[in-house]
Amino acid sequence: MEKGIAIITGADGGMGQEITLALAKDGFQIIMACKEPEKAYPVCERIKKESGNKQIEVRGIDLSSLSSVHAFAQKILAEGRPVSRLMNNAGVLTTHIRPTVDGLETIVSVNYVGPYLLTRLLLPLMHKGTRIVNTVSCTYAIGKIESDFFTKGKNGRFNRISVYGNTKLALLLFTRELAERVKERGITVNASDPGIVSTNMITMNAWFDPLTDILFRPFIKTPLQGAATAIHLALSEDVNDKSGTCYANCKEKKLSEHIRNHPAQVKLWDDTEGLLRSRNLLD
Repeated sequence: MEKGIAIITGADGGMGQEITLALAKDGFQIIMACKEPEKAYPVCERIKKESGNKQIEVRGIDLSSLSSVHAFAQKILAEGRPVSRLMNNAGVLTTHIRPTVDGLETIVSVNYVGPYLLTRLLLPLMHKGTRIVNTVSCTYAIGKIESDFFTKGKNGRFNRISVYGNTKLALLLFTRELAERVKERGITVNASDPGIVSTNMITMNAWFDPLTDILFRPFIKTPLQGAATAIHLALSEDVNDKSGTCYANCKEKKLSEHIRNHPAQVKLWDDTEGLLRSRNLLD
């Protein structure tokens, strides 16, 4: 039986390349969804050679632009090919508040609102057995969903780690809420916590200071090690019936009671949906 499409955002990044290679070797038709396609083309060609899979293509998407996300999804919807894997892997960590063209904070748009919109739009193409994997972070544990979440990421002074944690909490809550809403369709939705990974987001040759370098470097993973959990969730038969969970090191994490019954989970879904409907991005 022919495998459906696997869509991987940030597929040309450190972990994204490893996820793409693993799914290519497994025989999926792959769409590498990348912000800068011209930089992704050489990566695509290399992965084709390494995997022996020629059914890999690059398409542009900018998760900081909701119109870009919408256009990307509409093209796939028009083609009508079933989506078997959606890997919401792309993420960003910026230093200062950077409003997007939509008036959202950039980290919030790229890490949460963009993936939310992309996933919601592609649901009609998903079927029993489809797996959605969202890349979160251990920083969700310090996350909060505050009143100005969409525009600033947090109340008060901008702090990039706090805002990043807020977006990863939002993505985890989206994972859990969506899992409940699609379970009757046989679609699974899980979150992958890769740990601290040496990618462009965390440049280890320019780390914060010598002390943090000493403390953190032993825990830094390679991109392949960081991608292993997402790959496990995408391919392993061991997770066929798992949904609404968070995995780290290829094992299910025990979520706190606060996360499992988070007071903002449903409201965040509704607020995000309302925001997107007000801009005619969702029907």
